[in-house]
Amino acid sequence: MKKSLLTLSFGTFGLGMAEFVMMGILPYVARDFGVSIPQAGHLISAYAMGVCVGAPLMVLIARSYPLKKILLVLVSLYAVGNFFTALSPNYAAIFVMRFISGLPHGAFFGVGAIVAEKLADKGKRARAMALMVAGMTVANLIGVPLGTFLSNLTSWRLIFLFTGCWGIFNLLAMLRWLPRMDALPNNGLKGQFAFLKNLSPWLLIAATAFANGGVFCLYSYVNPLMTGVAGFSTGSMSWIMVLCGLAMVSGNLLGGRLADKYDMPSVLSSIQAIAALAMTVLFFFAGVQPIVLSMLLIAAASLFAVSSPTQIMLLQNSRGGEMMGAAFLQIAFNMGNALGAWSGGAAIDSGKTVNYTAIIGASYLIVACGLILIFKSWQNKQLIPFALRK
Repeated sequence: MKKSLLTLSFGTFGLGMAEFVMMGILPYVARDFGVSIPQAGHLISAYAMGVCVGAPLMVLIARSYPLKKILLVLVSLYAVGNFFTALSPNYAAIFVMRFISGLPHGAFFGVGAIVAEKLADKGKRARAMALMVAGMTVANLIGVPLGTFLSNLTSWRLIFLFTGCWGIFNLLAMLRWLPRMDALPNNGLKGQFAFLKNLSPWLLIAATAFANGGVFCLYSYVNPLMTGVAGFSTGSMSWIMVLCGLAMVSGNLLGGRLADKYDMPSVLSSIQAIAALAMTVLFFFAGVQPIVLSMLLIAAASLFAVSSPTQIMLLQNSRGGEMMGAAFLQIAFNMGNALGAWSGGAAIDSGKTVNYTAIIGASYLIVACGLILIFKSWQNKQLIPFALRK
């Protein structure tokens, strides 16, 4: 395993901690600042807003700088944002700090994807991308539960101090192990957006939003689904979430291997179709515990199994504006998360049982699968010489 690629994984681990740990510590934060849990939930939205604003903004500012220098600045900003989050004296301050902490997230994934592609051995680009993304999956598996435990044991501020310190560690690791890389060719402001004149990147961006929305429509309400419909005990949710984390780690690594070996659009559409089928089965058999658990794990695995092939395909279809293309992909990820959570919540608020989130999510995944099939057909018709086939 290349240490240079490992530094990218360290970065996504820290970003995963910062983004997702808030979901498990909302009651502690709300109590500390004297606000309601729904108000504290806006701190999750603040981070997502930072991602959506920061992804294109950071690319526009930093596009002419060497890639390593950009990553070092992004990690520094991430560390500072988390240190000040831990020290926030009131709700307004932590809201601002959460927004600032989210600014480097999308740009890091964007620049990191380009660096991972450059560092990858021949024929192993998707696996290199999967290694970078692995940090995010490990954060879901280990970091977030550990953060929730520490917050319960001591203070929620401790976990953000830890993530800030992790940022410093990541900075030192990059200084030591990441080789110097020249800046990408500066094609000017217009050049960064020129790739959007083609249909292919739009199809990938839309498919990403729908695919993420499909899984998050279900996953955002996994607790009430498993305890209220499937009949699992509240105490069993801890090991169920660990299993979901393991599924994400496994799905990410498997997706990278398959994408290196087979046609990427076919791999992507197949994963989305399998996830849609699993969620449809879950909808009809939500009261059967072995089935609902198995289908949930398949859906969780698919969430990150599509990450590597999607990022590589978008990089291949945004030449001249690779950083902006990767940034748009991160915006699509987060918009999909918001779409899924909103759709599932709307169904529940309308009086539907929680398992209806699965069938809504399955419909989004079918749309995503269809968009990828259109993408593949369009690529074949255009005969664009991108190395999508291995």
